[in-house]
Amino acid sequence: MEKQLLESSEERTFQYQDSLPSLPVPPLDESLSKYLDAVKPFLNQEEYQRTEDIVKKFENGIGKELHQKLLERAKMRRNWLEDWWLNVAYLDLRISTQILCNMGGPGPYIEHYWPPKEGTQIDRACINIWHTLKYWDLLRAEKVAIERSGNTVLDMNQFRMLFCTCKIPGLTRDSLSNYFKTEAEGECPSHLIVLCRGRVFAFDAMHEGSMLTPPEIFRQLRYIQETCYSEPDGPGLAALTSNERTKWAELREYLIHLDPKNLTLLEKIQRSLFVVGLDDYSPHATPEDYTELTRLGLAGDPTVRWGDKSYNCIFFSNGTCSAFCDHSPFDAMALITMLAYADKKIVENEGKWKGSDNVRDIPRPEELVFTVDSKIMNEIGHTKELYYKKVSDLQLVSYAFTSFGKALIRKRKLHPDTFVQLALQLAYYKCHGRPGCCYETAMTRRFYHGRTETIRSCTVEAVEWCKSMLDPSESNYQRLQLMHKAFAKHNKLRKECENGRGFDRHLLGLLLIAQEQGLPVPDLYGDKAFTASGGGGNFVLSTSLTGYTRFSGSAVPMVQHGYGFFYSIRDDRIVTTCSSWKSCPETDAEVLCRTLFQCFHDVLQLTLTAQL
Repeated sequence: MEKQLLESSEERTFQYQDSLPSLPVPPLDESLSKYLDAVKPFLNQEEYQRTEDIVKKFENGIGKELHQKLLERAKMRRNWLEDWWLNVAYLDLRISTQILCNMGGPGPYIEHYWPPKEGTQIDRACINIWHTLKYWDLLRAEKVAIERSGNTVLDMNQFRMLFCTCKIPGLTRDSLSNYFKTEAEGECPSHLIVLCRGRVFAFDAMHEGSMLTPPEIFRQLRYIQETCYSEPDGPGLAALTSNERTKWAELREYLIHLDPKNLTLLEKIQRSLFVVGLDDYSPHATPEDYTELTRLGLAGDPTVRWGDKSYNCIFFSNGTCSAFCDHSPFDAMALITMLAYADKKIVENEGKWKGSDNVRDIPRPEELVFTVDSKIMNEIGHTKELYYKKVSDLQLVSYAFTSFGKALIRKRKLHPDTFVQLALQLAYYKCHGRPGCCYETAMTRRFYHGRTETIRSCTVEAVEWCKSMLDPSESNYQRLQLMHKAFAKHNKLRKECENGRGFDRHLLGLLLIAQEQGLPVPDLYGDKAFTASGGGGNFVLSTSLTGYTRFSGSAVPMVQHGYGFFYSIRDDRIVTTCSSWKSCPETDAEVLCRTLFQCFHDVLQLTLTAQL
């Protein structure tokens, strides 16, 4: 990461966008054979035979036709998946995306200069906001370093979505608005929105052509806080963003009809750089236990977050903070690059502002006062009730495993990400007595507007190894052989996915072509194997590596009986966040996490024992 944070780069952030390769469509036979391999752990011999017949029939029949049509689509577009993915994965969803799709993560600043301390909320907020604004400035000037994988340039388009981006609810499909512009492209909105005690404020981050300094931002935030603390709470309109999408779209329309001024205010929020939430809670947080801070960041007070905004930074009363984001415009790594920049600057300056304390005569923040009626007030109350009912069902733990990290894993000549994924397979097997279909995010950013592909971590090889680990009659030598096979398989899958040779997005593309043509859904998608192996959004383990930085993330499980699992791998520790639903009797995030930590030891021990 360090080398990616260099600011004095000759290259311009977006200069290679036009020369990136198009997203490829893999050969049909290749995707189908990978699919068959991936479903094996979940089927008995007879079921597998049936699925094999269905796949063969698909390959020689309708599949061939759909694949041709997909190739034709790919000829007309640099990324055949982009619009589809945005719609199917995000904008078409009618559930509460704020609760079920958004992602969040705690600020790791408690590990260095900002341990939890009452009375520091806005002191720290103004410094954090300032570093984020500096990043926005660098991005506008195209001075953010281009990210690379080895020597390969990665697509930087997601970085445009970090600022001035908002999802807008629609009756049947949401839309995404992005108002960010580079300096070369023209004017870009420069105001911030602050949510505090049910009220909404806005102020400009620029004054007479130069950016507000931390003491100036501090003055604005203090004004907002003092106003809110001395007067009754506002209506808490932001809570409405946590509704199911159609319901929120209807309420938004109602608000606009109630008073056209409400539209102007909503647009002001949509266009803003990002949202700052001032939360009255003081979550417990230590470098080893981020549980409460992570939970409140992901699912805390719904009135201090605008669920549709691409970036909310929530500052708590004890000076801790958390990021909270709509997932549709970008994936976690773009955000983490920005947050890692701010973290590096905070450390360099020892958590302080070392510049001038001079405060210019800047306009006070403006309060955005919405016209509401009893219907809207009742809806806000009802929405909050539903929200708290749903999030109270969320079990979430976030712990640091501190016995070892990347340094020791690499010393054993193992890939750290694969190490965690296979240990997770073993932990799931131990807890549930069966293989767990698993989605790991792979990044396809070496292609134009590339986003993600699915690495299916629960391979035949992983399951064979898990069984050997639980079989007392197996020798360590045999276990180690099986482990190396499982590692090799996972590493191969990751490479294929990053190079556009995964199969999940391909299968999705074929299904969507069938739907667009008004054709019946092919048998392949209705087959038990498709759902049992995780297809159609049915993975019981939904996992993501948030890189090798100090930043960890969180999201809720993909299915009712599943787990959400985020992890970051550092030199000396592995920070894991695991979520499950309390209402599911089979799953327990705490137990899975504790079992996983034991499995980390088991896997490392195996590599040591087998050498004796």
